[in-house]
Amino acid sequence: MQLYKKYLEKADFDSLEDFQNNFKINVPDNFNFAYDVVDEYARIEPQKIALVWTNDQGEHIDFTYADLKEKTDQAASFFMQQGIGHADKVMLVLKRRYEFWFSVLALHKIGAVAIPATHLLTEKDIIYRCNAAKIKAVVAVGEDVVTSHIDKAMPDCPTVEKRISVGPDFPEGWVDFNKGISDAPAFVKPEKPSENDDLLFLYFTSGTTGQPKMVAHDYTYPLAHIATAVFWQNVEEDGRHLTIADTGWAKAVWGKLYGQMLAGCSVFVYDHQKFSPSDMLEVISKYKVTSFCAPPTIYRFMIREDLSKYDLSSLKYCVTAGEALNPKVYETFYQHTGIKLMEAFGQTESVVQLVTFPWMEPKPGSMGIPVPLYDIDLVNAEGDSCEDGEQGQIAIRTGKKPPLGLFKGYYRDEERTRETWDNGVYYTGDIAWRDEDGYYWFVGRADDVIKSSGYRIGPFEVESALMTHPAVVECAVTGTPDEIRGQVVKATIVLGKGYEPSDELASDIQNHVKKVTAPYKYPRIVEFVEALPKTISGKIRRVEIRCDKK
Repeated sequence: MQLYKKYLEKADFDSLEDFQNNFKINVPDNFNFAYDVVDEYARIEPQKIALVWTNDQGEHIDFTYADLKEKTDQAASFFMQQGIGHADKVMLVLKRRYEFWFSVLALHKIGAVAIPATHLLTEKDIIYRCNAAKIKAVVAVGEDVVTSHIDKAMPDCPTVEKRISVGPDFPEGWVDFNKGISDAPAFVKPEKPSENDDLLFLYFTSGTTGQPKMVAHDYTYPLAHIATAVFWQNVEEDGRHLTIADTGWAKAVWGKLYGQMLAGCSVFVYDHQKFSPSDMLEVISKYKVTSFCAPPTIYRFMIREDLSKYDLSSLKYCVTAGEALNPKVYETFYQHTGIKLMEAFGQTESVVQLVTFPWMEPKPGSMGIPVPLYDIDLVNAEGDSCEDGEQGQIAIRTGKKPPLGLFKGYYRDEERTRETWDNGVYYTGDIAWRDEDGYYWFVGRADDVIKSSGYRIGPFEVESALMTHPAVVECAVTGTPDEIRGQVVKATIVLGKGYEPSDELASDIQNHVKKVTAPYKYPRIVEFVEALPKTISGKIRRVEIRCDKK
């Protein structure tokens, strides 16, 4: 059974044209994913596998939909006992623990608001989030590095009434989650747990400048991920889909919850402390993962392994997003697996926006074409549509009513919302260009595009060229003011083992870029560093790299 089909006007498409013309999601009144999908599967196919969880300690648990209904009912009852109700804000700091799925679905059942967060938050980060969102409770892993930061923040977080631990430790003042759900009374569903316009999620975006914004999504948001899972990730019924993502980020619900379950595909979770490409390949082989999603960086690590050592025959479809895919990575992975990596683009503010669909031949480095959910355009500085080949900002024309899956706005921040959403147009802040076949190619964030001697240069295209040099492990490209050219390209580089900074190496890297891409894009300034400044989500903070000197 694939429940997503009941929400589509037409569910089976025989061509890209058919899909583009006829894809439409019908949204029912008062849709609630926990009841309408999870509990519905529990009713019609109770033994269907919803979640396959394993960790790097060798533990393994399969959760059926009957299990998931039982656990989420218990968790919902427990939360209500703790005084959590409709519209209350609850922060979840649960890494890849299976209690995340219990908690987030339980919050849906009582109409509360989930705020996923990374375990990397500092005391300062926690204080900011708790006060900005007026968080009422925190559910976290019982690990000292996490609970100690939360405890230290509490004197400055007056709205937080409950701290709940899923273990293994339960510090003083913390409530035991697992004991609480075991002892909870039978769950009684609220008379009207949610309406479509109610807040479902708040996501704090880790911006490269300023404080994080709160991205608000409503209860219809999960349905939009039909596009993400079915028509990009190409998940299959009763398959096993693995997306590499911590639950603190929006990518987790893109690949570990909504679309996969709507499609009847099991969510596969590998709970690990540290990424190892060999361990990941072993897990994919052992547990017969059928579809896989990861950023290009993960594939770069994986192709350095001897892929012939692993049985990857179960793997049928692989996708990637988050940064531009280097053609060499694409080609090497294809040679070893026979699988073409399918790229896409989206934001925390939306579901997938641009997709390389299953009917399409991928162009490595391209994000694909617009998803039918959104009226996507490229616009110039004057707001006019760009011609093919012309760089512009990716924009979604929304009209009076925001389309399904697009955020409601930045919570409690009308000014920031107006800055990005004006006169029925949402401006993503990302620059791209479109080729003659309609494929979109990422250039960079609007603030990061470099204007040098009349050329517009995107950091990603130069970084992609730099990453093909054997000495370069990581890099960031920024613009530096120049009296003659306006700006010049600067490359800040982390070197691999066996390489030492030198003028000769800098010159070699510059010449390499001239050969790999257009010569005018080469970095006139090369700086070697030990590490790049990053946000807690791993985004490079280019604002810290930019300087006012040549």
